[in-house]
Amino acid sequence: MGVTPEPEVDLGSRVEWAIDRYGPLAGLGIGTAITLATPGMTGGGAGLLVPVVVLVLVTAAWTHVLAFRPTGPVDERGRRPVRASDPRVGPVYVVVLLGLTAALVQLSPWFAFLALAGYAHSFEYLPGRWRYVGITAMAVLHAYSTIGGRFTDLGDPFVVLAWVLITALIATVAITFTVMGARTAELSLRRARTIEELNETNRRLAETLDENAELHARLLARAREAGISDERARMAREIHDTIAQGLTGVVTQLEAAGGARGETHDRHLATAAALARESLTEARRSVAALAPGRLADAQLPDAVADTAKAWAETAGVDVRVEVTGEPRPLLPEIEVALFRVAQEALANVGRHAGATRAGLTLSYMDDVVVLDVVDDGCGFDPATVTGPAGGSGFGMGAMEQRVRRVSGTLEIESAPGEGTAVSASVPAIPVQEEDA
Repeated sequence: MGVTPEPEVDLGSRVEWAIDRYGPLAGLGIGTAITLATPGMTGGGAGLLVPVVVLVLVTAAWTHVLAFRPTGPVDERGRRPVRASDPRVGPVYVVVLLGLTAALVQLSPWFAFLALAGYAHSFEYLPGRWRYVGITAMAVLHAYSTIGGRFTDLGDPFVVLAWVLITALIATVAITFTVMGARTAELSLRRARTIEELNETNRRLAETLDENAELHARLLARAREAGISDERARMAREIHDTIAQGLTGVVTQLEAAGGARGETHDRHLATAAALARESLTEARRSVAALAPGRLADAQLPDAVADTAKAWAETAGVDVRVEVTGEPRPLLPEIEVALFRVAQEALANVGRHAGATRAGLTLSYMDDVVVLDVVDDGCGFDPATVTGPAGGSGFGMGAMEQRVRRVSGTLEIESAPGEGTAVSASVPAIPVQEEDA
């Protein structure tokens, strides 16, 4: 059977708990030791010693049974409840403790050390304002011992006045310290609860972040699978519409040439050869579309810069390429998407913009990588031009599809006579070591 760990408590709570539990025994021990060591306190014989010993034993047994021996598990303050904690038992315990203390103080003023525990027990086990009554009653006994602890001295009005003043002073100090101790303990308890709640909140937040990271990974995996599926469908359409049709034409021409002679035979063979060369060109173009050759030999910033430079020489447009942030290898799908967007955007500038200058910026940030392509061309109204993919024109629709496949976004800003700005933002997911 395991043991339930006790809650952690601060030093002030531990001191308060020690006084509550061991204070009566300590007061009895100190009072007994000084009484026995003081000449004349026992009356030179057993006449005073016997009642002292009896009262000490009775008081020790009373506090041990009701205020020392635990009766339940540890509570939130790090304490084990005692019988005096019961609202029906607490007042009886304190009243009897006051009576025993009064009897002991009457026999020997040194038993006023019991008052230290009496203050704490009065505040702990009495309800409401009765706790202040209990503390004041204990202060009366404390002050009585201070003035000598003899009834014969109470006939002197100055002694009585001193007793009243000392009682008021001791009661004020005792009430102040017990209230401050209780408030400090309550604040410590609240602070412990707050810390525990914060720890629980942090634990749940960590679990939520882990779940979100796992969900993000799953979504990315599904996006990659969807992108692969879309790419396969696209390649299948391209092969069907170009290579397959071209090969069908080659077969048809060769079959026709087999039954012909002379110029007709030669014409069919020439047509078949032309179709074969065209199909070969389409096959090479499709293979090149799967993995950009520039990316195979260079990092994305270098590949984009080389492509822009080559395009500028062909298109006769001045191009400025800028890279910001710290470049780092990304997932191949993401780099291919950005590279193709750069190619298509530059191609659109060359075909439609009539621009004299263009700018290409590749920005590496903490969570995203942004590709911006701007030009000073004629511009257009994006709302009036639509393409197959729901984007502006076939090329822009293809760019949007590519960016969406890697969970990115594509924004196009343009107006007639004000040039065009294309911005592609994709998640900056680094390449894994095994992929690298």
